[in-house]
Amino acid sequence: MSAEPDGGAGEVRLPPSLEGVERVQSVRTPIRLEYDYRPSAAAESYLRAYEDRRIIGHRSPVDGAVFIPPRGVDPRHGTATTDEVELPDTGHVGNFCVTHLPIPGRKDLELPYVSAWIHLDGAAVGFLGLVRGCATDEVRIGMRVRAVWKPDDELGATAENILHWEPTGEPDVPVEWAGNRAFLRGQAGLEDGADDEATDA
Repeated sequence: MSAEPDGGAGEVRLPPSLEGVERVQSVRTPIRLEYDYRPSAAAESYLRAYEDRRIIGHRSPVDGAVFIPPRGVDPRHGTATTDEVELPDTGHVGNFCVTHLPIPGRKDLELPYVSAWIHLDGAAVGFLGLVRGCATDEVRIGMRVRAVWKPDDELGATAENILHWEPTGEPDVPVEWAGNRAFLRGQAGLEDGADDEATDA
């Protein structure tokens, strides 16, 4: 028994002991990756604040934009940020996705579930979170939400202290003002009810 010629380099001949043995088509090999994450000073402060049910961001000295999670720098201008800002655990859904496929290792996620960009009140950007407490077809852009925290005896230095986000029942943020537009609207000095053309500008 011999294999196909290997790129013109000649035939690959198998030893007699493998004559008639079925060729291997695939191999399943267990792989494990371990990460040693060393947070920056800004990230460490951010994570430790969760132990006290606090959410913090950094304010840009350029235009006052508040970034969460804080990285110690305004990514748009490369300017260092040191002004720490405590944010509320309320905000709105800037965008979302309904997922119907399971995530390996997350048996706690009942299908379907909603992943959303949560824009905290006062923040210039959003971050990812789960939305629960309502049917998936009730989740919408602009829906007001609040954090649902772990019990006090389970809190640690981790963003996982927030189990998920649930609707507050408050009036929605208008779609044209939702997400990152909320910060841009504030920069433009617009009030609720200002015309939409100014918002889009």
